[in-house]
Amino acid sequence: MKKLLAAILIATLAFTTACAKKPVEAETTSTTDREGKSIVLPQSIEKIVSIGPSNTEILISLGLSDKIVAVDTYSSDTVGLQPDLPAYNILQPDAESLIALKPDLVIVTSMSKSDGVNNFKPLQDVGICVAFIPTADTIDGIKKDISFIADITGTTEVSTGIIKKMDEEIEKYRTIGSTITDKKRVYFEISAAPSIVSFGKGVFLDEMLDIIGLENILADQKSWVPISEETIVNANPEIIFTNVAYIDAPVDEIKARNGWDKIQAVENNAVYKISTDPSSLPTQNIILALKEMAHFAYPDKFGE
Repeated sequence: MKKLLAAILIATLAFTTACAKKPVEAETTSTTDREGKSIVLPQSIEKIVSIGPSNTEILISLGLSDKIVAVDTYSSDTVGLQPDLPAYNILQPDAESLIALKPDLVIVTSMSKSDGVNNFKPLQDVGICVAFIPTADTIDGIKKDISFIADITGTTEVSTGIIKKMDEEIEKYRTIGSTITDKKRVYFEISAAPSIVSFGKGVFLDEMLDIIGLENILADQKSWVPISEETIVNANPEIIFTNVAYIDAPVDEIKARNGWDKIQAVENNAVYKISTDPSSLPTQNIILALKEMAHFAYPDKFGE
């Protein structure tokens, strides 16, 4: 009997020891966000908060709309979102309310820290994963943002297809654009008078103009730049694009400006409205803006 009990005890100890040595499956994964900061991802991501319209568009394109539980106010009307989602101020979100949602992941545009304050630190302090994404300046940066969001949400296969389609469309337009030797000169207005803003090199929109065979009149400038009316009038562009949406009839407003009637683009009625979100948000939807610009600029090359 003692020998039997001893055998049972040894077997029990052996089993217990074996279980103790069995590796425990990791519940989190460490990586870095697009700012290069370390983040710890939960093993399962079922509830996502998206702060930033571009992040929201990318998440929806990855098929994750049903997992988005809150957005920022600028994203609230994005097509594809579930109805009646909580919407937060992009610069001063209600951290306590966000924490109460118990999200697994919060994806935030770095614009939320434009005042130098990380308003999402209270979430990080309680262990919620917050990933920051700086605004992409280039087409390559846009593709990297899409890949990053896909990687952390387990949708890499979907993103591969999205990026492949982007590349195919860009190459198709680049092939045609490269045959254009007599390039038209273009001015693209981001902010209307009196505080006019446009862009030079180092902006994905400038890359897009180059792809379709256009010459940016501000190619000697860098990034987003305030610009005077005199500079534009003197440059005399053959085409004017605007994506301004906060005033009525931005094309008519441009045509009516004092002295602008002498600009070739105005004289020839070559002032065009480009869809605002596709030409403003660094997402896969820039392809829609690329097509619009190409068709307006060179209808004989790119079709009506």
